[in-house]
Amino acid sequence: MKLLIRNLARTTTEKELRELFEAYGSVQSCSLVMDKETNSSKGFGFVEMPRSGEAKAAMKNLNGTMLAGHPIRVKKVEIKPEMDGAGGGGGDE
Repeated sequence: MKLLIRNLARTTTEKELRELFEAYGSVQSCSLVMDKETNSSKGFGFVEMPRSGEAKAAMKNLNGTMLAGHPIRVKKVEIKPEMDGAGGGGGDE
């Protein structure tokens, strides 16, 4: 299960984020989204946990907790199938 973590301090490292989530189970991957120009964190990232039960426990327990002075937000990444090019405006009538 892939989780989106928002409202991270710009100083939070991938290692810190991984360790936080490893308290709830195995972490398959962990990545921060970086600004290409400044090479600093944009304040959000992703954690992938292979076991959905562990991921749900992490999401439930970590959402709203303080990390480096910021209340982080954790939610499941919703995969939208076949959304490329599908805009609003069908005109069914």
